Amino acid sequence: QQEIDGLRAKIDEKRPMHPERWQAVTEKLKMEWTYDSNAIEGSTLTLGETIFFLREGLMVEGKPLKDFVDARNHAEAIDFLYDVISDQRPITEGLIKEINALLLKGVEYTDAVDPTGKRTRKKANPGQYKKTPNTVIQLDGTIHEYTDPLHVTTEMEELVAWINGHIGNKHGLITGAVAHYNLTRIHPFDDGNGRGARLLMNLIFIKKASRLRLSEMSNAGFI
Repeated sequence: QQEIDGLRAKIDEKRPMHPERWQAVTEKLKMEWTYDSNAIEGSTLTLGETIFFLREGLMVEGKPLKDFVDARNHAEAIDFLYDVISDQRPITEGLIKEINALLLKGVEYTDAVDPTGKRTRKKANPGQYKKTPNTVIQLDGTIHEYTDPLHVTTEMEELVAWINGHIGNKHGLITGAVAHYNLTRIHPFDDGNGRGARLLMNLIFIKKASRLRLSEMSNAGFI
């Protein structure tokens, strides 16, 4: 906790930041955040290619179209988080579904693994809880099945209630980390669960001003 407070103090020393500088910082954050999160999911885009695409709207030859769609969607989802903060929207199941819908915008089908371990494809169903099981083949070759679709609604209700019961704590770090773990554990959607969990975690961080302050967002023109 002391280390966290120390890092926070170093950030506070840089405040207030000139609006143009702050906007540049948040744009840089969006580019790198998008690259890092999508790279975890297997995107082949480099950081430079991600930045070039998001700034210029031009795709690099030889790279899958899906990687560019995912980059665009993730960047738009980050912009959505800023709107959530400025509108002071609470964290709800509906909000989490909206994030997933943004991540899967324009995606009709997604790669999947059936309960027997066979690789297949299924409809993405953006913003809707899964209706069929989702599984993953682990590094040791075993098959892990996430929360049964029949239990998703109940577990998501419990997760959202827990988040809202703890988000008022002094530091949002633990709340965000636990929320990330549980959303990943439940895997409520057909796709976009990892990216969505990281966005939810950072939304909690932002709400607790662990990364951004509303006053500086306002000065930069985000609000």
